Amino acid sequence: MDDSIHPIATRGRGAPTNAVPRRFGLAARVADGDWLDDSEDIDGPAPRLRTTVTDEHPRAILSFNTSPDIPFDRSINAYRGCEHGCVYCFARPTHAYHDLSPGLDFETKLFAKPDAPRLLRATLAKPAYAPKVIAMGTNTDPYQPIEGRYRITRQILEICLETRHPVAITTKSARVLRDLDLLAELAKQRLVSVALSVTSLDPRLSGLLEPRASAPAKRLDAVARLVDAGVPAHCMIAPVIPAVTDHFMESIVARAGAVGVNSVNWIMLRLPHEVSPLFREWLDVHFPDRAAKVMHMVQAMRGGRDNEPNFHARFNPQGVFADLFRQRFRLAVRRAGIAQKQVALDCSRFRRPALDGQLFLL
Repeated sequence: MDDSIHPIATRGRGAPTNAVPRRFGLAARVADGDWLDDSEDIDGPAPRLRTTVTDEHPRAILSFNTSPDIPFDRSINAYRGCEHGCVYCFARPTHAYHDLSPGLDFETKLFAKPDAPRLLRATLAKPAYAPKVIAMGTNTDPYQPIEGRYRITRQILEICLETRHPVAITTKSARVLRDLDLLAELAKQRLVSVALSVTSLDPRLSGLLEPRASAPAKRLDAVARLVDAGVPAHCMIAPVIPAVTDHFMESIVARAGAVGVNSVNWIMLRLPHEVSPLFREWLDVHFPDRAAKVMHMVQAMRGGRDNEPNFHARFNPQGVFADLFRQRFRLAVRRAGIAQKQVALDCSRFRRPALDGQLFLL
């Protein structure tokens, strides 16, 4: 890996560029002789790229889905966009819905939903509401850096504890430990599980792939502390990037097994919509020596395409390389002695929250 910074790489950010999406007719600007084309020569380099956060006020906070290949039907995303900057993030294309780029905009122009706790309380109080596990971290990370200021995720967990509502969390951040007190209480009542995603054991590589996520060692330490606190913990190797991160698979499984996780799994790299050209740019910047090899292996597992969008198939890569990864993973799990226990969270003890000072007797 070259130690130099490529001219189009932005230090501390994941996406190399801020490419304009074409799916929604947003025209990319071309050089036209305007003074803006020479602005850097006239005014000097552009100022350092900084993160901005805009408060968003949706009318509802629970999102429901009927996808047949994911194990939950409802989720909460307290934030839109994610400062972790994971270049491979499948959620990047959602920023295009707001005329923003899935590239650098996704990780620098963020949205927070401070009304989320109030909206959740109102939803759970409805007589027709039937509890099922709420998934958090399905689109953007609930423990990205701005959670330290907004504390929306913590407020949601407080409501889940109050109402005895089950919740499943997925994150790449050791910041989850800031809520260890709530998570431990939820775990005592079989109301929570936490999955931490670890993609490599190399902090420098992690800094290129997911520049503002917790370092791999901190994530594994967080897994260990969750286990020690009695919180059901799961370790994900997500995504596996062939010829870039796959050689860490066995070591990650071994480390996860050593701290006593309930289960582990792996997910092959997915490149939907604008993620594919962004990832290709990232390869050209950081791994030009193997960019073609990586994409050849990806396409060999995705029916000759960069991405397989169909239900079930999108999480089920095919071909010789995919079979090899499965065999390696199964053997690693067996060696690590991981039981692959599935944690069933308890929906039976749900109680509706109080609203406007009115208390529920049952």
